[in-house]
Formats: sequence, C-alpha cells, structure tokens
Amino acid sequence: MIDANSYIPKRAMLIFAHPDDIEFGSAGTAAKWAKYGSEVTYVVLTDGNIGSHEAGMTAEKLAEIRRREQTEAAEVAGVTRCLYLGEPDGRLQPTLELRKKLVRLIRQYKPNVVVCGDPQFFYSDGYINHPDHRNAGQVALEAVFPSADSPLLFPELVEEGYEPHKVNYVYVSFGRREANLYVDITETINTKIAALRKHVSQMGDWDPTESIREWAAESGQRVGYRYAEGYFRITLQEIGEEPTPEPETEFEAQAEA
Repeated sequence: MIDANSYIPKRAMLIFAHPDDIEFGSAGTAAKWAKYGSEVTYVVLTDGNIGSHEAGMTAEKLAEIRRREQTEAAEVAGVTRCLYLGEPDGRLQPTLELRKKLVRLIRQYKPNVVVCGDPQFFYSDGYINHPDHRNAGQVALEAVFPSADSPLLFPELVEEGYEPHKVNYVYVSFGRREANLYVDITETINTKIAALRKHVSQMGDWDPTESIREWAAESGQRVGYRYAEGYFRITLQEIGEEPTPEPETEFEAQAEA
C-alpha cells in the first residue's frame, strides 16, 4: 500500500474540458508531481472558445488565445506536454470517437494516474455541474476503464501499435463528493496561482490569489495540511512506491485536432 500523499507517479495524465480547468482544480498536484520528476501530460478537450463577451471576438481568435494561455500555464507548472483535442466548446459529448482518441493517448503515454473531473449532474441543491465538465469526466473514466486495457476494444489501435495499458489510479476532482485523498500542495500553491494567472482572457482584473488560498486551506485543514487539493481516488491496480524518475528537461506543447 502506497502513501497516497507522498506518491509521485512516474507518469500522470490530466484530462479536462477547458483551458483553466486544470489550474483551478489540480495544478498544485500537477506541479508537485512535475517538481519531483513525474512526466505529466495535460489533455484539454475543448479550446474554451465560447467563453467571451468581448466585442469583435471570434471563436477562432479566442481558441488561439486560450491555447496560448493554457500552454503558458502548463509551462509554469513544469509539465511535460499539453495536448489539445479541439472538441466543440459548450457542446462536448462523451462520444465513442472521443473515447477512442483518449484511449490512444492513454496507451501512448501510459499514465499511472489519470486525473479527471466529476461526471455527476449536481452536487447540492444550489449547483448544477457544467455539461462540458460532466461529459469530460464521463469520457475520461470510460477511456480508462474498460477501454484502455482491453485488447479487443478498438483492436485497430493495437494494429497501429498502441498496446493496452492499465491505469493504476484515477483521481476525480471538481466534485463535491467526500474526498478520500488530499494532496498537500503547500509547496506548490504559489505555482498553482501563477499558472492560473496566465489565463488573462478569463481572469480579467480578478486576482485569484485570495480565493485559491482560501479554497486550498479549507481542503487542507481537514487533514492537517496548510494547503491541499482533494480527490476521490479510485484504485484499479495497486502498486508499490516507485523510484522517482528523472525530470524532463524540455517542455513539449502539441496540438492535435
């Protein structure tokens, strides 16, 4: 049994709907893992390109802006690569086609941990989960299980050289369900805030520092950390503590349509 908080996966993949979703929810964890040598991959399903009321803004222009901001945010966190799938913002669906794309990426990069959003419709009587967030969580979970490690599902991927891969753990973020794991992000809280600030098109004049610290402190006080990010962790295949891998020296930003 591993110490879940101190565990640094060799490889991790974070799958979320929009640019800035990772920064709000999991960038402290991603930055901590990257700091200690994990190969961290961001997968951003949409370009978030309907999120503007600015006069004269177009979806095409906003997509370019938000990809640039997300790439810069990923660089701040020290992650290895940031991949963009270009799905329609505001209309994201957990299709079989999208699941296959994620299965290909999971088999290609072989994460030990996948971090994703919560597919629940609502968490309380005062909140409805955004459909893109919900659908991103659903398709990510379906890609992890049963698809990624099933050789007879998407056999054409095996023919292309993408052998099945079993993810060890899934960390579900963004939900209001009771967390069963809190990651201490005290040493990376400033990195999380700096990464979030890269999303200038969405932040405007708002300084997220106070809110991010408050939210992280609320999570941390539940388990005795100054700042934390909470997750519902699903164990698919337990592994022992792994040696810390050598850190990557080059940030790789990729765009995949």
